[in-house]
Amino acid sequence: MELTREQLMIQKMAREFARKDLAPQAAERDQKHEYPAESLKKMGELGLLGMLVPEEYGGEDMDTVSYALAMSEVAYACASTAVIMSVHNSICCGSLLRFGSEEQKQQYLVPMARGEFIASFALSEPEAGSDPASMSTTAEKDGDFYVLNGTKRWITGGATSELFIVLAKTDPDADHKGISAFLITRDLQGFSTGRLEDKMGQCASDTTDLLFSDCRVPADRMLGKEGEGFIVAMSGLDDGRIGIAALSLGLGQAALDEAVNYSKQRVQFGRPIADNQGLRWMVADMATDVEAARLLVLNAAAKKDKKEKCSKEASMAKLHASEMANRVTGQALQIHGGYGYTREFPVERFYRDARVLTIYEGTSQIQKIVIANEVLGDKKKRPKK
Repeated sequence: MELTREQLMIQKMAREFARKDLAPQAAERDQKHEYPAESLKKMGELGLLGMLVPEEYGGEDMDTVSYALAMSEVAYACASTAVIMSVHNSICCGSLLRFGSEEQKQQYLVPMARGEFIASFALSEPEAGSDPASMSTTAEKDGDFYVLNGTKRWITGGATSELFIVLAKTDPDADHKGISAFLITRDLQGFSTGRLEDKMGQCASDTTDLLFSDCRVPADRMLGKEGEGFIVAMSGLDDGRIGIAALSLGLGQAALDEAVNYSKQRVQFGRPIADNQGLRWMVADMATDVEAARLLVLNAAAKKDKKEKCSKEASMAKLHASEMANRVTGQALQIHGGYGYTREFPVERFYRDARVLTIYEGTSQIQKIVIANEVLGDKKKRPKK
């Protein structure tokens, strides 16, 4: 796939920023669990937080291929920053663009696209992850308000974001057709956040519960129409999965590059370990794995830019790239030997950061369901409860 001059310029801009600003601080931020607030502010100024938003709403109106390229470069330097960028860009900005009223777009989307504040998406619950229709958070109509009660779990940016798109049941008896979406801000009474999760990786990105206890939300904060929440959630899946696939690609490339550099410098038995056939085959497998992911990511992004249906391609990209990142970071750690198991070398962080990639934005098993349904053309009906 041949990139355009503009796409290459965007990739170069993102690469220069990420290598200069994000990479030098990534290890320290990981160890201190430090949110990259200043870096995100700079990313907003560069247009990296509103890449897919039209210019009339403060965005850059870029294509999905350019977005995937930029995402990969950010992830190459810091996966924690990349996941914040993905949720904010792909899901939150995209949902407001597709379903927001003009007033909501002016109030929320414009400053979001400029990076003035970060938004998060709240779908998962303690007992509802891959099956969102089983959520138990409710929103009961009370005059000009909806009263929300329930708990949202695993929310990226739960402690730091200023806006949340929250899914809740407005009709508990209507399965997925009874879900609605709401725009929640921190000033609403009855809304609070839970403790910070002590995560294995991506530690500079906070994850918390969102807690709702008789939280009164103005009715004009509904995103889309009542009962459209499931559609809101599903509409951003292709963008979100392409984003996480691109994140996985960047992380896998970083691990490969570190392994190659180390193997040329590390000497055993009087020669660099890169001279050993067994290790060379490992590098060949890693490079092929990364390149296959790159082509799948760019293919899905290009298909979306053509306004063609790309659910299968997005799931294929997310499935392969996330699994690739886990394989390649593991192999990179192996090449480093005992040093790879210490925090002295970045592959230790890469290995931890990669693990969640096969879980969020739809597990690998969910991706396989999507792909199989598309290939076989026989989407299975939802099981009755």
